[in-house]
Amino acid sequence: MVHQRGSARPVSYLRQHHQRKRPPPRILLVILLTLWLPALDTPGVLACGPGRGGGRRPILRKLTPLVFKQHVPNVSENTLPASGLPEGRVSRHDSRFRNLVPNYNADIIFKDEEGTGADRLMTQRCKERLNTLAISVMNQWPGVKLRVTEGWDEEGKHALDSLHYEGRAVDVTTSDRDRSKYGMLARLAIEAGFDWVYYESRSHIHCSVKSESSSVGKSGGCFPGKSLIRTSEGHQKPLSDLRIGERIAALNSDGNVVYSEVIAFLDRAPEERRQFVKLITASGKYLTLTPAHLVPVESDDQESSRITFAARVKVGDRILVQDPDTTNVESFRLRWDQVIEAKLVLEEGVFAPLTREGTVVVDDVVASCYAIVDSQTLAHYAWMPFRIVWSIQSGFESIKKFFWSDTTQETAEDFISSNEINGVVQEKTYQPLGVHWYASFLYSIASNILPSSLLY
Repeated sequence: MVHQRGSARPVSYLRQHHQRKRPPPRILLVILLTLWLPALDTPGVLACGPGRGGGRRPILRKLTPLVFKQHVPNVSENTLPASGLPEGRVSRHDSRFRNLVPNYNADIIFKDEEGTGADRLMTQRCKERLNTLAISVMNQWPGVKLRVTEGWDEEGKHALDSLHYEGRAVDVTTSDRDRSKYGMLARLAIEAGFDWVYYESRSHIHCSVKSESSSVGKSGGCFPGKSLIRTSEGHQKPLSDLRIGERIAALNSDGNVVYSEVIAFLDRAPEERRQFVKLITASGKYLTLTPAHLVPVESDDQESSRITFAARVKVGDRILVQDPDTTNVESFRLRWDQVIEAKLVLEEGVFAPLTREGTVVVDDVVASCYAIVDSQTLAHYAWMPFRIVWSIQSGFESIKKFFWSDTTQETAEDFISSNEINGVVQEKTYQPLGVHWYASFLYSIASNILPSSLLY
C-alpha cells in the first residue's frame, strides 16, 4: 500500500474519512442559502432577472390617500405644471380625431352609457397612464378592477374648457364602487403618471394629461411663427419668413451680439398649433417659447446667471433683453430685465432655427437654439458634427460658384433657380416639415444614456 509522504495514514483511508464526514445535501443547501441571501442586500452585487439588477432592495414608500377636493399638483388643471391649456374640442369630423386611440384593456371596465364607445377613446398618453393605473388597482385590491365612467365627450356634457372634449381626461372609480377606496385610487393615479389628479366628487376621481403636442419628444424647443428676429440687413422679420442661409442676431461665446448664419431648422411646422410659455418682463419685452426650450436666466437665489428650461423661469427671475436705445448690432447692448408674468398661450406655427452660435435673439430677447437637455454646452457640442459638415458643404458650393458660374450669360429663369441669400444657394434653404432628422437622432440617444436630471 502506498503511503502519502508526511502522513501516517494511507491515501485511501483519508478519502474514506472525508467521504464519511461530508455533510448531507440538505445541510449544504442551507449553508448556500445562508451565504447567498445576505449578498442580495450588498451594494454592488448584481442579480439576474427583471428589475434594477443590483443594489439594495427598494424601500417601499407609504402612499397617502388624497382627501376630498384635493388635487395634485396644487395648481389649476390648465397651467404649465399640470395638464396645460385646452386646445379645442375634437369631433369625429376633426382632423385631430385620428390622434385618439381606443382602449380595449380587459382589466378596465368602461361604463359607456352612451353606447358609442366614446369612453374608450383617448390620447395615447392618457391610454398609457390609464393602463398603468389598472395594474396598480389590481395589485392594491385583488379582485377589484378600474372602472371608467367618463372618457372622451362628444355630447357637450362638460364645461366649455374641459379636457374630456380632447380625450385627455377620464373620470374613474373602482369596479366595486367602494367610496372608501377613492382617496387611495387618486394617489395611485398620481403614481401612474397622470399630470393632474383631482378628488373631484364623492362618486369619482378626475384625471387628466398634457396634450400630445406638448410632449417633449414631439415639440422639443420652438418659437411661434409670428416671433420676430433681426436680420443682418438691420430689419426685423417673422420667423415664418426666415430661410436657411440668412444671418440673424445671436449671442456669441464672448457675450457679444453678432449676426450668425442659420444652418438648419430643428423643427418647422407652419400650420401646427402648440402650447408655449410666454415670459413678460417689466419693460414690456416678451419671449414666447416652448417649455423645454433653454433660456439664459439670472435670479437672486443663484450666484451667477445660468441657462435653464423656460418652464423653470419664475416671476422675479431676470432674462437678457435688448436695451431699447440700441437698434443695430454695432451698438447692440443687453441688460437683465425682470420677469413679471409667465403664462401658457396657444400660438400658430412652430419654428426652431439653429445658428452657428447656438443662440438666437427673438423678439429682442436672448434665447438658446437648443431644448430638452439641460446643458447649453452639451447640446452645442452634440451638434458640432452637423456644423462641420455644413461648413464643408458651404465651402464646396462657394468654390463651385467661383469657378463655374457665368453670370453674364445667365437667363432670367436661371437667375430665379440659382437665387442666393448671403452667398448660399437657395436650393439649400429647402427644409422638410417636422423635426430635423439629426435632432431626432440626438433625442433618441439622450433619452437612453443621459440621467433624467439632465432631461426635461
